[in-house]
Amino acid sequence: MKMRIGVIFGCQTVEHEVSVISAVQAMFNMNKDKYEVIPIYISKEKEWYTGDLLKDIANYKDLDNLKRYAKKVVLYNKDGRFVLQNKKGLKTIIDEIDIAFPIVHGVQAEDGTVQGYLDMIGIPYVGSDLYAGVVGQDKVFMKQIFTACDIPIPKYLWFFDSEYYEDKEEIIKRIKELEFPVIIKPAKLGSSVGINRVNKIKDLEDAIEDSMGYDNKIVVEEVITDLIEVNCSVLGNYEYQELSAIEEVMSTEEFLSYSDKYIGGAKGTKSKGMASTNRIIPARIDEKLTKEVKSLAKKVFKILNASGVTRIDFLIDKKKNKVYVNEINSIPGSLAFYLWEPIGKGYKKLLDELITLTIRSYKNKNKKIYSFATNILQNPTNLKGGKGKFSKLN
Repeated sequence: MKMRIGVIFGCQTVEHEVSVISAVQAMFNMNKDKYEVIPIYISKEKEWYTGDLLKDIANYKDLDNLKRYAKKVVLYNKDGRFVLQNKKGLKTIIDEIDIAFPIVHGVQAEDGTVQGYLDMIGIPYVGSDLYAGVVGQDKVFMKQIFTACDIPIPKYLWFFDSEYYEDKEEIIKRIKELEFPVIIKPAKLGSSVGINRVNKIKDLEDAIEDSMGYDNKIVVEEVITDLIEVNCSVLGNYEYQELSAIEEVMSTEEFLSYSDKYIGGAKGTKSKGMASTNRIIPARIDEKLTKEVKSLAKKVFKILNASGVTRIDFLIDKKKNKVYVNEINSIPGSLAFYLWEPIGKGYKKLLDELITLTIRSYKNKNKKIYSFATNILQNPTNLKGGKGKFSKLN
């Protein structure tokens, strides 16, 4: 009997379309001899849908039509079975899944939101848990942990939008203490959405206001001007980590933009997401830098207790020959499959290993204690603060 894999994607996020691209790629590449692939699409209105038409990216050109023919469902735990139940009509069970595979990006998705729901209903799922998802999405949390663990990062500061509105001059004064140019970005977004490079102080306010349109927490970083940008993927969990090839990312702009990642190079419905970005594999860095990148990749993965497949992005200052960690992507675009193919791990094999890792981790997780079989409420007279007697419930 085939294992039923429920691929969850979409969600109410500015990275909605990026998630669709990544998920459709993955569903196409899953081993159909071993798995029954069940798409679970979450619309921008937060409704859940299923149906085979969700596997074809061409159908996403008209989202209203797509939702008209897909089946609106809810996913829940029914006596230990994880079922997709029709929300309309007789509320019949449409399908059932064994493992969830979240391929979501951005706020209200990758940030632990989806993982938290899956944890609550008890279904095993691929990838990092709620905690790693939160830290992986919030760049301020991430940088604070990196600093505490002596992970090298570029000099930065952060502030809330309310602080900026209350005392704009003070925030700008703090930013002026950094070395220009600087990058200004929302703390909790990915895919280069809302990011601006500021070369001159006079352009600060426009850039800040643009970033605040996406988030209430803003990060400002010093730009490494003589830069090599490299990425490395890590596969595994807290017990073991496997490293991919290292790529050198080539941008057509001052930084790797949303256009570079998801629009440039894409033709119609054939966008490959991050897989379409211009890159050189292996990266053109010496052996010393290669070892440092790989060592930091493993360290970051373990510090954040990540799981599944991640992509860790690095900034190398060519002038200083110094490596900085930029960020971790707990569910990377295209699942970073293009970093594994050069070392002989094709996309089908990568997906298979992720599912196998999930099964193993789920078995280990079930050995831990999460609740007690006893019920202290059976003897309420022992509870301090109570009156010793409880009225009968009507």
